[in-house]
Amino acid sequence: MVVARSFLALLAGFATMAMLVMIATALLVRLAPEWAGAESKPRPGYVCVNLLYSFLAAAAGGYVTAWAAAANPLIHVLILGIVVLAMAALSALQSRGMQPVWYALTLLVLMPFGVFAGGFVRMRALGVL
Repeated sequence: MVVARSFLALLAGFATMAMLVMIATALLVRLAPEWAGAESKPRPGYVCVNLLYSFLAAAAGGYVTAWAAAANPLIHVLILGIVVLAMAALSALQSRGMQPVWYALTLLVLMPFGVFAGGFVRMRALGVL
C-alpha cells in the first residue's frame, strides 16, 4: 500500500505540472498567437512568460507531491525532481536545432528547481523543515 501511495503521489505531482503547462501554453497561444510565434520564431516576451509559468507549474507539482506523500515527502519531491530533470534532458536532446540551446538549458535547471521549491514550501507548512 505504501508503494502505491508513493507512486500516486509522484503521478499526482507530475500530472499537476503537465496539465498546468499545457493549459497555460494553450491559453497563451490562443490569446496571443502572433506573440507566441505560431508562424515564426517565438518572441522573447513569450519565452520569458513560458519559463515563468513552467517554473510555477513545477512548483505546484512539487507541492502536490509533498502533500500527497504518505511518509517522507522530501524523498518523493527529490524523486520527482530527478524524473523532471531526466524528462527535460530528453526534451532538450529531441528538440536540438528547433529551440535555442540557452532555453533548453534553462528549462533543464528551472524545472527541477521549481519542483524542489514547491516541495519545500509544503514541507515548511508541515513543519518538517
